[in-house]
Amino acid sequence: MEQLELSVQGMTCKHCVMAVEKALQKIPGVQRVLVDLDAATARVEGEGLLPGPLIHAIEEEGYSARLKA
Repeated sequence: MEQLELSVQGMTCKHCVMAVEKALQKIPGVQRVLVDLDAATARVEGEGLLPGPLIHAIEEEGYSARLKA
């Protein structure tokens, strides 16, 4: 199983966390999503993961994201 960690800016509450989780779970290949409000990160686990679609899904919800180094 692959794992990617994204930095997510703009989340301020649990509703934000839920919105990001739901958006990421819709991406093909995603099996598990862990969003941490305090750390402003989203860890995504699955198969065949590409950063582009994950970042786009987060941005569609109104947040900014980038691949965490």
